Amino acid sequence: MIKIITLIFVLTSAVWAEYRSSISPITPDIKKRMIKGNSWKEGCPVGLQDLRYLRIKHINFNGEEKMGEIIVHKEVSVEVTEIFQALYKMEYPIKKMRLVSDYKGNDWDSIESDNTSAFNCRTATGSKTWSKHSYGKAIDINPIENPYISRKGYISHKASAPYRKRVHKKSTYADRAVLLKGDKAVQLFKKYGWKWGGDWSGVKDYQHFSK
Repeated sequence: MIKIITLIFVLTSAVWAEYRSSISPITPDIKKRMIKGNSWKEGCPVGLQDLRYLRIKHINFNGEEKMGEIIVHKEVSVEVTEIFQALYKMEYPIKKMRLVSDYKGNDWDSIESDNTSAFNCRTATGSKTWSKHSYGKAIDINPIENPYISRKGYISHKASAPYRKRVHKKSTYADRAVLLKGDKAVQLFKKYGWKWGGDWSGVKDYQHFSK
């Protein structure tokens, strides 16, 4: 019995050891990408010295392990890697994770690509004030499966229409990406003190977590 228990522990540890992530300051090359990609410019509410570039391993919608990239504020950089490590262990899938700079800082295009992202120097939706994304303290996860729904029930992105009804329907990676109130992924973010847009009254932003 002791040998069996030991074997199970070793195998479990080996699987967990596959997760990888890294945290680094904004290098000159990343700075060029951000400026050229219109996600940061002079006058943004946070300086590049306060941001961190993260490389994060995740499982995509094909069940493949991929390395993604994301930029967050230095104050939350460590816990973000811990959160995504836990998401990886629970096999929560992420379609893709690329810098918003790859979409010229265009939030619409990033969402259309179902891209999980964080920092982007822009105003909040429907507002003239800076978004939490402008501080690197907000993350949008699988935005097609977890849409922004207006007070009147309007969904801008057509691909999100099937996800208006918030239920898990079938065993696919896209379905597992849907975030519901009782899901482990949502509770994980809340454990670290992040607020979820799915809890908002009126407007719902199921993709959005902010610190």
